[in-house]
Amino acid sequence: MRLTGKEDLRVQKTITAIKEAFEALICEKDFADITVTELCARSKINKKTFYHYYPSLDDLLVELQMELSSDYVELVRDFRLPEDSAKVNRVFFEYSAAQGLAYEKITCSTQEMIDRVTEHTWGRSEAFRALGEAEQAMVLSFVSSVSVGCYRQWVADGKTMPLEEVIRLSTALLCGGLDGFFQTNDEK
Repeated sequence: MRLTGKEDLRVQKTITAIKEAFEALICEKDFADITVTELCARSKINKKTFYHYYPSLDDLLVELQMELSSDYVELVRDFRLPEDSAKVNRVFFEYSAAQGLAYEKITCSTQEMIDRVTEHTWGRSEAFRALGEAEQAMVLSFVSSVSVGCYRQWVADGKTMPLEEVIRLSTALLCGGLDGFFQTNDEK
């Protein structure tokens, strides 16, 4: 349940407790290993209260993903794709590096948030919309594989490579592939 600030104070405290407990649990274990029982114990509520606000843990995860990605989507809102792919990639890495462990765990272990954000950002691109459905799917898969794949590898390696180097390498991989694709596609 997204809070608007107009809810009763008890509702606000309950939702906040649920989200804080969920973020703590996601930092400790894989999403698949989290149970409603465990979440309720951690947030000091009963299951009935949890289910009053969320039909399932998946719904809570989706809401958290939307909250975590909304600021990023706003940051890249005015960029044009594929022309600004390097800028979008830079913002993705800088934004991701500034987030907490819960964001890192969710980004590295689930694909849903990435798919939604990628579809949203690329969905505004005229060049992208001019592609066929199969080509669109391939572009989205490629962009996600490169940017998020490099981010996940950087995290898995303990972030030992400097952020600027990760951005440089992932941008070279991403833009080299996108430029080649869109140039080839324009020649058709």
